[in-house]
Parts: sequence; C-alpha cells; structure tokens
Amino acid sequence: MLRRAFMFGCMIFVSANLAHSQDGKPKQLAARVELHQINTLTISDQQFLAGDESGKPTQLTGQLRIAQGSGRLPVVVLLHGSGGMGANIEMWSNELNALGISTFAIDGFTGRGITATNTNQALLGRLNFVLDVYRSLEILGKHSRVDPSRIALMGFSRGGQGALYASVLRFHKMWNKSGVDLAAYVPFYPDCSTTYATDSNAADRPIRIFHGTPDDYNPVASCKRFVERLKAAGKDVVLTEYPNAQHAFDNPLIGVASVVAKDNQTVRKCTLQEEGTGVIVEASSKQPFTYKDPCVELNPHVGYDADATAAAKEAVKVFFKDLFKLGQG
Repeated sequence: MLRRAFMFGCMIFVSANLAHSQDGKPKQLAARVELHQINTLTISDQQFLAGDESGKPTQLTGQLRIAQGSGRLPVVVLLHGSGGMGANIEMWSNELNALGISTFAIDGFTGRGITATNTNQALLGRLNFVLDVYRSLEILGKHSRVDPSRIALMGFSRGGQGALYASVLRFHKMWNKSGVDLAAYVPFYPDCSTTYATDSNAADRPIRIFHGTPDDYNPVASCKRFVERLKAAGKDVVLTEYPNAQHAFDNPLIGVASVVAKDNQTVRKCTLQEEGTGVIVEASSKQPFTYKDPCVELNPHVGYDADATAAAKEAVKVFFKDLFKLGQG
C-alpha cells in the first residue's frame, strides 16, 4: 500500500513539473530522437595543437533530440564531463527542448572504450572534445531539421573546457572543416588552468561562463584571469559566479551537501601553458605536464545547489531565447 502511494505521489510530482503546450503535449519531450555516428579521431593534445591528423580513427555517437516545432530549428550541442553522460545532460536537454531548441548530446567516451576519466584524466587528451564538436558540425550543418546559423555549444567541467576552447580561432582554422560557425559558447564550471598560444583570439560570438565560488575542482580564479584576457581582446564574454555553488552544482543526482569526489584528479594547483610545437608544460618546472606531476591533487568536492541551478536555468533560457530570436515572430 505504501509502495502504491509512493508511486502515485511520484506520478503527481512528475506531472506537475512537466510544462505543457496549448495542445496539452509536454514540451520537454522531443518530437523525434536520432542517433548519429560521428567520425572523429582520438589524438593527444600535442597532436591536436600541431594539427597532426594521424590519430586513431574513432566513431562516437551523438543523440539528436529534435524539439517540437516545424522547419529548421536551433540546436545546442551538449558536452558531458569526466563522469560521462550524466543526469545534468538529460536535465538540460529537457529544459532546452521545452523552449523549442533541439539538442545534440555527444558521448565522447563510449566509442573510445572509456567509462569515465575522473580518477585518471590521462585516459583522454583534453582537446579531443573540441575536435568532436567540429566533426559534429559536419552532421548538423547538413541536417534538414537544423538551422546551421543557430547552433550553439554548451559543456560541463571537462566538457565545459571543451566548450570554452572550441571558440579559439586557431583551432577553428586547423580542425573545423564543416563550414559552420557556432553561434555561442556556454561553458559550465570549466577548467581554465591551461593557456594556449593565441587563445584570446577567440570567435566574435558570445561566451557565457557559469561557475561557483567555492569550486575546488576547477577553481573559478583561473577562469577570471582568462576572462580578463578575452575582454582585453574585445570579446563578448561574461562570467556568472554563484557564491555557494560547488563543482557540478547542476547535477540533480548529487547530494545537496558538499561531498568528496574520492580519488578524482584536479589540476587546481597547476599552471599550464603551451610552448613550442604544442607541448603543454607546467609553468613552475617548465617540464612537459603529466598527471603524475606534484601539482596534481586528489579528492576535490562536488555538490548540487538548487538555487544556483534555478538561477542558471533562467539565465540560460533568457540568453538562448534572445540569441535564437525565439518567440519574436
């Protein structure tokens, strides 16, 4: 009896939290879901930075959720973090689909035989996600239900880093062969500890970063420094900082209390920079960086923050409505 009452209560809760269109259809539900094969490469960061295409051919999967609506629709490409395709990817897909925005979630791990990189970030070069995005644009730019002029990028943690550095024009010129330019870049709590050559020469498109003040996984301080360099270069960049938000604050399956992400690696004490032919060095030692370096630490914190999530949802919705000119006839 208790089980039945619990299930009934859950049904009421879910029903109450689904937005409905005028015809009664839940707007969060995609009108169609497609799985697309992404032909990309698995390469080291040094190969990426050198424009070396001799990496391992790799096939990934992207989930295209076509929102309710007709004709060519705007799309937001979603990049997951070090834990893989988590609950926040699904949550944001629902939120964006409800606005009439399709989503394309890239699974950057499964096709590479990876489940997660939290405890071993050396399993995959950080810049692979940037290449994966560019390869995905080759698919989206030709899709009959996608408006190629209205494709934006949004990522989280490792994916947030990918979303941030995908804006670098040097990387576009080397790797983006799609002919499609992204309309905006929206990184959530990215790692900004690496300075790449000419990385402030970014695309002249909006960059909107969302971060938490107490984040000790990817500290916001390094992102503030990068934002100042972008602003000095005349770029349209805004950093929104939430005072109580831990890392992964928008993942509803993480407990509300701050918890230790056991054995997860963080480069919060590292200062990394590109030198020479695409070599990333640790600034203090001037030696090529590895995840065995003393600056790499373990056990940062994560935690869900309902207030920050609600505020970020509202800010993102307002931003995309304006960017994509939704509801403007």
